[in-house]
Amino acid sequence: MYKIKNLFPQSFKNLYHLAQAILANIYYGFPSRKMKVIGITGTDGKTTTSQMVAKILEQSGKKVAMASTINFVINGEEEKNLSHHTTSSAFALQKFIKRALDAGCEYLVLETSSHSLHQHRVWGVKYQTAVITNVTREHLDYHRTMERYREAKKLLFSYVEKFAKKSSVISHQSSIVVNLDMENPEDFLSFEVDKKFGYTTKSHQSSVTGHQNDEIRIVQAENIELGLNYTKYITQNTSYILNIPGIFNVENALAATCVGLGEGIGLETIKEALAKIKGISGRLESVDNDRGLNIIVDFALTPNALERLYQLLSGVRKEGAKIIAVFGSCGERDRGKRPLMGEVVSKYADYIILTNDEPYHENPQQIIDEIAAGIKNKIENQNFWKIVDRRSAIKKALELSKEGDVIAVTGMGNFETMVVGDKKIPWNDKQVIEEELSK
Repeated sequence: MYKIKNLFPQSFKNLYHLAQAILANIYYGFPSRKMKVIGITGTDGKTTTSQMVAKILEQSGKKVAMASTINFVINGEEEKNLSHHTTSSAFALQKFIKRALDAGCEYLVLETSSHSLHQHRVWGVKYQTAVITNVTREHLDYHRTMERYREAKKLLFSYVEKFAKKSSVISHQSSIVVNLDMENPEDFLSFEVDKKFGYTTKSHQSSVTGHQNDEIRIVQAENIELGLNYTKYITQNTSYILNIPGIFNVENALAATCVGLGEGIGLETIKEALAKIKGISGRLESVDNDRGLNIIVDFALTPNALERLYQLLSGVRKEGAKIIAVFGSCGERDRGKRPLMGEVVSKYADYIILTNDEPYHENPQQIIDEIAAGIKNKIENQNFWKIVDRRSAIKKALELSKEGDVIAVTGMGNFETMVVGDKKIPWNDKQVIEEELSK
């Protein structure tokens, strides 16, 4: 099956996806035209931001549907996304949107990948709002260059721009939300839409390159306080408490706040909604234990995501506590990022255990060796190990740990399966950690 899939060039496959999308929209009657669609894209933070946006809309009394990497939700009824795909195939997506419409949903929050945009799988989806969380190195096995990757992300914004030009109804105004702290945010602010929002955790000058502040509504977080299990900050004289840590989650919350403001939702309602989020499955998820360990399961699988995660863990760990990293890298993906991942983690972790992620058809040992090439200041079998079996790697981390230590198991988040070759075998990081703790 793997060899058959690679017989055809991507341009040919894209035509197939486009045809499927056209047929799917016709078959289901273009259901997104009767809803307000909020598209969220970016390298990191898409899933968390999607959950936050949905919660804010629900808190304001809206009927909401959401499709994300981890789950599908229609009016509060949730089912897990077991596909390992951020955005579904065209027919599956349109079928979901039709179900949401039939259930009376007013809004659709749609986590939208660069692959789905480039492959036209979201053709026909009438996006009203576009959000970009960031663009950092990822998927270069597919897009080849960062410029092409960014161009794929910008397609979402072009969809919203087209909506803006066609819509004359005030209640259906278009909006874009851009992270001002990302590289070259102005690339995403140049689209002609009704409302533009920029969010930041830093202090910016009176203008963003080429765009005056009277054109862009800037939402900034100030007085940020970071903890291992919480975050506090102030936005527009309103104090916020998140029950999830990390400066990156402040950014995600700001993105969601911008969406809420664009929909006319007040800051107090937004604040209440965000405070209700106690955690997001597989995203900085804590694993309870009676050993006094701080065990974190996270989806971080890019150099940028790992850098930000370990910066957080280093900043909030107790004095004398060790950081133990367990991670690998997915097969058949951007190989160039692997040594970068190793280098990033070795800057922060006291102990590193490289292990299997989802290898697909690659040799797991080779993947591990490519990550190991970037590891600095570590000695193998002393403070750095290569253990292909992921369960054994987790067991090793628990054996190394003492009360107060931090264990971070990253790369697979809340996944229920691991792809090996053409098979999906049962696997869940949190469950395996709990099983090993019980022993």
